[in-house]
Amino acid sequence: MPLDLVVNVAVGGVLTGLVYGLMALGLSVIYGVVRIVNFAHGEMMTVAMYGAVLLYTRLGLDPLLMIVPVGMALFLAGYAIQSLLINPFINRPEHVQFMLVIGIAIIIANGLLIGFGPDARNAPVSYAMDSFSLGPLLLDKVRVYAAGGAFVVAALLFGFFRYARTGKAIRACADNYVGARVVGLDVKRLYALTFGIGTACVGAAGSMLALLVDVTPSLGPSYTLLAFVIVIVGGLGSMAGALFGGVLIGLSEALAGLFFAPSAKSMFSFAILILLLLFRPQGLFGRRA
Repeated sequence: MPLDLVVNVAVGGVLTGLVYGLMALGLSVIYGVVRIVNFAHGEMMTVAMYGAVLLYTRLGLDPLLMIVPVGMALFLAGYAIQSLLINPFINRPEHVQFMLVIGIAIIIANGLLIGFGPDARNAPVSYAMDSFSLGPLLLDKVRVYAAGGAFVVAALLFGFFRYARTGKAIRACADNYVGARVVGLDVKRLYALTFGIGTACVGAAGSMLALLVDVTPSLGPSYTLLAFVIVIVGGLGSMAGALFGGVLIGLSEALAGLFFAPSAKSMFSFAILILLLLFRPQGLFGRRA
């Protein structure tokens, strides 16, 4: 197989993996702080994808330019879900939390099916078939722009948690729940902010992924599962691990589709997951308990 073809496919997989990483970053942030496993993660991203597609088909707005408004809309939805539905369940058993979030996912999926029907939709932008030429490399413009947007959003999120006062307060809640309450932090409000930030990440990722994948109401569970694989590979609660895990899974899927068959992509993703669980169960960037 020609080397330049392998390199092109690998680079495309890395670019797609950055978008995957941003999607998983939202899940990692929510779990790392709130300790709630968001099983509606993929459904929330599907909502963002439909929002981006509708804005393009109705108003002609490029999904890449809709990262901020779609992300803000998902932030408000996530804040409301955490404040009104999830906060009362914070201290309840995990299986009760699980049923609550699964119920939210089912409601979202069926609402999308009722509203948009089962047919696939996409955003066929004018540059969808264009590419950048760098020597032997041919880089799809859509993937380059989407990966660039994902990198910028991820960098802003890292900066927020490291330097912003509110970001530091959220990290304090994640490190010591009781200590955060003792020093007077409004933990429930910070939890709602965290859930909103996590859903904003998945909203931005969904807006970009609408350029790469046709969206259907049933798309959510597969991306929820993919986000879980990425987060576990990178390390539960690790933001850097989620981003790197997304790149690794994107690369493995691209190479599996090239050397074997497109249907073998998930097989290789789960193979990586199983190997890591066997030899490094805490993930690539995770720490032992």
